[in-house]
Amino acid sequence: MMKNVSSLLEWEPPAEWLEIKTIDAHTGGEPLRVIIDGYPSLSGNTILEKRQNAKENFDFIRKALMLEPRGHADMYGAIITPPETSEADFGVIFMHNDGYSTGCGHAVIAITKIFVETGLVKINEPETMIRMDVPSGTITAFAHVENSKVVSIRFINVPSFVEILDGEIEISEYGKIKFDLAFGGAYYVIVNADDLELDPDNISMVIKVGMLIKNSINNQVKIMHPQESEMNFLYGTIFTFKPKNKNNHSRNICVFANGEIDRSPTGTGVSARAAVHYARDEISLDETITIESIIGSTFEVSVIEETKIGNKNAVVPQVVGTANIIGKNTFWIDPLDEKGQGFFLR
Repeated sequence: MMKNVSSLLEWEPPAEWLEIKTIDAHTGGEPLRVIIDGYPSLSGNTILEKRQNAKENFDFIRKALMLEPRGHADMYGAIITPPETSEADFGVIFMHNDGYSTGCGHAVIAITKIFVETGLVKINEPETMIRMDVPSGTITAFAHVENSKVVSIRFINVPSFVEILDGEIEISEYGKIKFDLAFGGAYYVIVNADDLELDPDNISMVIKVGMLIKNSINNQVKIMHPQESEMNFLYGTIFTFKPKNKNNHSRNICVFANGEIDRSPTGTGVSARAAVHYARDEISLDETITIESIIGSTFEVSVIEETKIGNKNAVVPQVVGTANIIGKNTFWIDPLDEKGQGFFLR
């Protein structure tokens, strides 16, 4: 007679298997898998040094957790580290299907939700503040709390700025394409989808064109961050559309990493867009706009301060969104399981 299936809870894997535990959440539909146990300690004094150590020595864990069979082509993750600066509570390294990113707004929102609502940090009502060091700088986030529940999260992003306004690039299949290039924690090329007659419901075509533009810009435009050379690459393509909800400003579809589609409006992406709109005098200081995602979830973004980064004029964006906790996982990595090391299908 078979035992009750719940007895499987007592089963333990062989000692040589690596065990990783995570909490999963989503921000406006965009997933985040936060490692809470089992990841090796990372050497390095800065978040960028720790990220390099993760790349060089533990990338097999990223692949195992982000890619199939445990993840999927659009999975996103975070490694929590000790902070780099004295004012931060902790550090974060972001990861995805193609490696490691410099900044991630949806992850900041989800991590804040997890850390505050689970009591990892002391809850203060009506607002709980946490600070995190990320590869692009230090982020301050605020959870709006009612009856010990996080209702929404706002975060003050790193200085964001315009690199190129009204640029043009020649792409064989589409001719000349107009674009803006801006930094919001990562670099994005921003293209009006109306100029391409792009159908937002044709996801395969959106990914194809987004990667075509991204690769063309990377090959033809030299990107130089004013302070940190590790930021000198184009992370994604943002297509802007008219909003489905007339009360919103516009709609974002962001193609990033190796053809990932962001389900959220993209926190660093709307920060880059805010820098562009502000540079064009299309929004004023403290004016909030609401931007939709591909699935209709929204972020609010505003410019709360002017600043400088190096010799560039920059702005400080504030982004507001919500997140939900969806599960806790224990994953096992069998060193003899070849396919279990992670594979990518699109």
